[in-house]
Amino acid sequence: MTSPSDELDVAQAAALPVQAQADAWLVHHLWSRRAVGLISGHPKVGKTWFGLDLAISVASGTPCLGAFPVDDPGPALVFLAEDALPQVRERIASLCACRSLPLDRLPLYVITAASLRLDDAGDRARLAATVARRKPRLLVLDPLVRLHGGDENDARTVAAFLGFLRTLSRQHQLAIALVHHMSKKSRRLLGQALRGSTDLWAWSDSAAYLTRSQGQILLTLEHRGAPAPPPVALVLADGADGRSPHLALASAAPPSLASATASAEPSATDRVREILRTAAKPLSRVALRGLLHIKNERLGEILTALEMDGAVKKSAAGWAAIPATTGRPTRAGPEPAASTPAPPAAARTQLSLLSS
Repeated sequence: MTSPSDELDVAQAAALPVQAQADAWLVHHLWSRRAVGLISGHPKVGKTWFGLDLAISVASGTPCLGAFPVDDPGPALVFLAEDALPQVRERIASLCACRSLPLDRLPLYVITAASLRLDDAGDRARLAATVARRKPRLLVLDPLVRLHGGDENDARTVAAFLGFLRTLSRQHQLAIALVHHMSKKSRRLLGQALRGSTDLWAWSDSAAYLTRSQGQILLTLEHRGAPAPPPVALVLADGADGRSPHLALASAAPPSLASATASAEPSATDRVREILRTAAKPLSRVALRGLLHIKNERLGEILTALEMDGAVKKSAAGWAAIPATTGRPTRAGPEPAASTPAPPAAARTQLSLLSS
């Protein structure tokens, strides 16, 4: 006969804790609270700078990239496998100098071990003990390729250490950002371009993709349980001292709320939504192109993203909107970035970030 101690913990659905909207974010619009996820991109695109900026923002309570407010500040813990400790200190000091933060009073902790392997039982135990003692809000591990000795394309290998990180997150109410590389192959959705097993994309609650676009760095965000803001253009800039490199918004400060609202035009995605919402019958892709006057590839990206969001559906008759009351919740993805972002869209992006 089974005793209660042999069973898993169970609760009736209505008795589960309710998450208030104010508790949804670690860093507003950028990283969900207690989320596990990826900071990914090609080599030399600023992934480490972004990961450190995120960690310093959480540790200091100052906005990440100067635009994303921190909703749940607290200690942060980082491990940079590819940088020597003096280089790690120099990077952190540079970012702190840009924000006039005292390095010696910042609750940012660096794992100084020579190596950390997520596929090693001893290292996993030591990492769990470190997290239990330091109680960080955020753990940044950079990069994944240096954190294991297995095959990233082997789903079983990847699932083992991702499962460990998920458990670590749940046990300690911890957000985890895992820095990872993207493949050189172009994909319609950025998550499909991650190097290795598709389990990596499926595992992520929040993700930040860094890609290059016309000499700028484009930050595209993705969240499992919330809409993402439009992509944001970044540059690797110097501080006022002529040194202190850091990631910053590419454009100048946005105009006032009134002027930005008056000048902003609907995005291509908003226009597709509105056309399908008001159409008397499903519309073919050819008909949509005629109404929108955009490239077929661009229209395909928008329709794919809206379909993943549960906003539209395709049938033999064409594309149609799904009413909000019947659309099923799905993984929220970012609006695909246009090849040449228009200035009004850039203004709207910064406005939404700085006025949230």
